[in-house]
Amino acid sequence: MTVINHQQDVQNLTLTFVVQFDADIERVWQIWEDPRQLERWWGPPTWPATFVRHEMVPGGESRYYMTGPGGEKSAGWWKTTAVSAPTRFAFEDGFAGEDGEPSGFLGSTSCTVTLEDLGGRTRMTTVTHFENVEQLQEMVKMGMEEGMAQAMGQIDGILAEPAPQAG
Repeated sequence: MTVINHQQDVQNLTLTFVVQFDADIERVWQIWEDPRQLERWWGPPTWPATFVRHEMVPGGESRYYMTGPGGEKSAGWWKTTAVSAPTRFAFEDGFAGEDGEPSGFLGSTSCTVTLEDLGGRTRMTTVTHFENVEQLQEMVKMGMEEGMAQAMGQIDGILAEPAPQAG
């Protein structure tokens, strides 16, 4: 994985990651679309994710939890707002309670993922938009920036494996 850009922009309330992979766009799309592949990298290595629901269609909902090294759990949710396979999708994201439903803790963010075909390689840009400066600062303080970098660092290993067969 080659990180091209990693930027926190307080003025525009965004956190952006731009990375490149030695895999074609369809293969990179799979790591988002397939919940078994997604859970292998969504979350830092010490906080692996488990997706109990993943509907990557407009209006679809996803529910997941991450398990920490001491067995503690942190749950989250997504609501997919746009899908244009295999180049773009967007979702709302937030914390969930023990029941897996949105808790309202720290509000929600919106994330847009764009994949760009570079002739056998793929550039992935993720832009997270925050509601306000306080939310951005609190999430960064909680480790979101480092966690995303660590999470994305796991993708190359998944992409190096043969793509799972559909069906």
